Amino acid sequence: MKTMKAVARDDYCSPDALRLGDVDRPVAGEGEVLVRVHAAGLDHGVWHVTTGLPYVVRAAGFGLLRPKNRLLGMDVAGRVEAVGEGVTRFGVGDEVFGTCEGAFAEYACVRQDRLVPKPANITFEQAAATPGSAYAALQGLRGGGPVQPGAKVLVIGAGGGVGTFAVQLAKAFGAEVTGVCGTAKTDLVRSIGADEVVDHTREDFADGRRRYDLILDTGGNRSLSHLRRALTPRGTLVIVGGERKGRWMQGTDRQLRAMLLSPFVGQKLCALMLRESEEDLLFLGKTVEEGKVTPVVDRTYPLGELPEAIRYLRGGHPKGKVVITV
Repeated sequence: MKTMKAVARDDYCSPDALRLGDVDRPVAGEGEVLVRVHAAGLDHGVWHVTTGLPYVVRAAGFGLLRPKNRLLGMDVAGRVEAVGEGVTRFGVGDEVFGTCEGAFAEYACVRQDRLVPKPANITFEQAAATPGSAYAALQGLRGGGPVQPGAKVLVIGAGGGVGTFAVQLAKAFGAEVTGVCGTAKTDLVRSIGADEVVDHTREDFADGRRRYDLILDTGGNRSLSHLRRALTPRGTLVIVGGERKGRWMQGTDRQLRAMLLSPFVGQKLCALMLRESEEDLLFLGKTVEEGKVTPVVDRTYPLGELPEAIRYLRGGHPKGKVVITV
């Protein structure tokens, strides 16, 4: 059996305990593609799956007492190394990107319906930055139905991984976009097309001066009452994430409260239930290829420095995405 370098673990652990080692190299099965990984995207989900926190993550299918999958990483970009029986969409040498189980490795096996061709106008690093965060942005923007031209959209966390995609996609749909971010990210958010930028360290977007048809909260912890003050009477709030300390819910309680309250108010309050979609991935690839969206990569780390990359991400510093190179 051939081996490869990969980040693997047998138990839930601190990211600082992750190490690069040798594991068996996978073999493409029926309907699968073996990808030589060039880059892999990093997001907060990696921390959750590594640590097994909050405990609801374990109950969601990742393994109650220990991880079901030893390997980490989902967003992948690379070249097709081999194809399994029944694969008709790709051939050896094709450049692809998509999602898999075990992207933080030299090779990964991926179902062919979870891959699409990599746009020629972006790098492998940019391609790897795209799937998960762009899925979240796209599906979050659709939370209240298709974004209509002229709609007023507020993106909270506009300078982060999901936020940078959300701003650009909303503009591509013809919306009037306001981005909320910290001082260090205001120039970036303007540069990717936001019509207005709110520095949350200096002003409050819910001060009553303006209301929005759609608010996409990509990682704040503001109360529902605060967020609702900035919504139109029939507006939609989509909560994409939230990071708070806690071993059980860790931010998901806010999503649950939103869904419970929504039937009793005129506004639509919902939490994003992210799903993988070949149709959405093809759409995102086309949007990137047409230049309507450009993935923003803050910095890259080699595979052996995954713990350092996670620390940087968890510190809230990235302007856009952090990517692991292989």
